[in-house]
Amino acid sequence: MQTMPPDPVDMVDDLVRMGIYKDHQLRVGDTVNAYELRKALFLKRVGRSDPQRERLILALCQQAGGLENAFAAAFGSQAGLFFGDAIRSSGVTRREFLRNMAVGAALVTLASCANGDDPAAESSPEAVEGAENLEKTDIQVGFIPITCATPIIMSEPLGFYDKYGFDANVVKMPSWGAVRDSAIAGELDAYHMLAPMPIAMTLGLGSASFGVKLASVENINGQAITIAERHKGNVNGPEDFRGFVIGVPFPYSMHNLLLRYYLATGGLNPDVDVQIRPVPPPDSIAQLVAGDIDAMLMPDPFNQRAVYEEAGYIYMLTKDLWDGHPCCAFAASDDWINAHPKAFRALNKAIIEAAAYAQEPSNRPEIAQAIAGRAFLNQPVEVVEAVLTGNFEDGQGNRLSVPDRIGFDPYPWQSFAKWISSQLVRWDLMGAENTPGTVTDERFAEIGEAVFLTDLARELAQELGEQPPTETDRVEALAFDTFDPESPSLYVQEQIETFGV
Repeated sequence: MQTMPPDPVDMVDDLVRMGIYKDHQLRVGDTVNAYELRKALFLKRVGRSDPQRERLILALCQQAGGLENAFAAAFGSQAGLFFGDAIRSSGVTRREFLRNMAVGAALVTLASCANGDDPAAESSPEAVEGAENLEKTDIQVGFIPITCATPIIMSEPLGFYDKYGFDANVVKMPSWGAVRDSAIAGELDAYHMLAPMPIAMTLGLGSASFGVKLASVENINGQAITIAERHKGNVNGPEDFRGFVIGVPFPYSMHNLLLRYYLATGGLNPDVDVQIRPVPPPDSIAQLVAGDIDAMLMPDPFNQRAVYEEAGYIYMLTKDLWDGHPCCAFAASDDWINAHPKAFRALNKAIIEAAAYAQEPSNRPEIAQAIAGRAFLNQPVEVVEAVLTGNFEDGQGNRLSVPDRIGFDPYPWQSFAKWISSQLVRWDLMGAENTPGTVTDERFAEIGEAVFLTDLARELAQELGEQPPTETDRVEALAFDTFDPESPSLYVQEQIETFGV
């Protein structure tokens, strides 16, 4: 390399003489669209005709802001000599431009030959040991297009599924009811679920009993109460929601439980003084605009999209009701887990690793680019980035910075399961035989241990070099009370005595 001419236009002649590139190849290339040629050269050089690698490379290029930026990352300070705006802003001819591109590809190849590295090694996750011994690798993972599903969604374009040996297809679902029904029908291998859903499905609440395990938590926080623009200035506390129709994504959701928790503190009976209506998240803004609902407690990015569309304003982040609360989860059925124990373990590990990557603030803009597109969230990048970074407009004239607006801590605390079950009992959502005062602390613990795979999540995180908690329970501090996981039955009684419902 030291003996080669520093000028790329001179260097290409040496490369042609060395037989790396032929004149006729450059002449043919002269007739090819520049963008497609750049893409073809890049994919041929680093994709090695492997469709999975090519998909990953194109996704990474998208994260870099396009092919030009990806080239800049690959070729460093000399990238401008080969790519970029040179052909438009200088006297460089098209043929010289194509020559320079050939030089760039050759430089990557020569550098790789010199040090023995794969040019794509840094961007393509290496397959983990044992990835070839999975019972099933061609899998379907269902998701709802919300930012809560970030680890599940991003694992496809960013290569976490590939790393663990899966040819995974993430399947966009229209509603939580559809996720539940597809899970029961065996149409999906694993799923993005609301944290209460595995408990509800296992107990047969709202559907036939169907055993589901909550393998890891997808996100903490990340929701908001959003109020229609027409009500701006009229809502200052929970008591002001009286008479509202309020949308939540599903009856067995943290959204429904947190909304009820909040309304009750204002003296409202959520089953009498307001109407809580299940609304699929993708339909929420249209219903807000049409006046079908007055407010909503929804997952993002729909709260932020409401601000973006001037349809509503963010009244309260749910982290202000319970900082660190769970929302969504990665789950699979008992039957699928038993039939594919190695695959389930590897898949859960991929999700836990992806969650750790998403938890790092510096990765959030990249992830926003990866998941905002039509195939996934189908939202403006700036809306998704506002949610993930916590730098956002609230629709009330404020520019806020809340870095932990959403988090991605995958650890499934048993205290999460106990709080969820306690609220299902409080609001008569666990069946007539499970009313306040009839469910023992031992029963609450039994439900959590049967559904939340806390020990496995800890084990997999430790294998990844992470430091998960060693405890299974913790005291949960909410805005209006404190939940002691040792006494969930007493907690329910105290809530009813304090707030009347």
